[in-house]
Amino acid sequence: MPAEAAPELRSIPFETADGGTATIGDFGDKVVLVVNVASKCGLTPQYEQLEQLQRTYGEQGFQVIGFPCNQFMGQEPGSMEQILEYCSTTWGVSFPVMDKIKVNGSHAAPLYKALKKAKNVEGAKGPVMWNFEKFVLTPDGRVHRFRPQTKPDAPEIVSVIEAGLNA
Repeated sequence: MPAEAAPELRSIPFETADGGTATIGDFGDKVVLVVNVASKCGLTPQYEQLEQLQRTYGEQGFQVIGFPCNQFMGQEPGSMEQILEYCSTTWGVSFPVMDKIKVNGSHAAPLYKALKKAKNVEGAKGPVMWNFEKFVLTPDGRVHRFRPQTKPDAPEIVSVIEAGLNA
C-alpha cells in the first residue's frame, strides 16, 4: 500500500512536555517516527527499540517523537514529571517526549486528527487502535502507518526509515 502524502503535518503545532509549543518542522527535514506511548502497557518494552532506532539513525537525520496518551485502559496515568522520569530511568529514552494528549475522539490533538487519515499497510485508516501506533513521516511528505503490534525495529519500519534517509 503506498504511503499517504501529507506535507502539512510538519506545520501542525503541539505542546511540549515543558508547556511550550513545537511542530514536526521544528526538527528539520528529518525522517520522523511519531508514536503514542504509555508506561503501563504490555507494549511498553517497545521503548527499548524506539530508543535503539534513535541511537542508530539519529545522527543521520532521524527523530523519534513520543506522545503520552492515557486513552487506552488508563495505561498512562502519571503526571508529565512522572512520565519523563520513567522514560529516562527505565528505558534510557533520549528522544523527546511531548505533553500528554488524546489521539482519538473529538478532543484528539490536531496532529493526530491529521495522522489518522493515513492508511496502514492493510489499507485501514481511522482511529488509533492502541498504544504504540507508529507513523513514519518522510521528508517527501509521506506518512507510513504501522499498527501497535508492529515492533519499531521491524524490517518494514526500518526499510521506510532507511529509504527516507537515503532519498
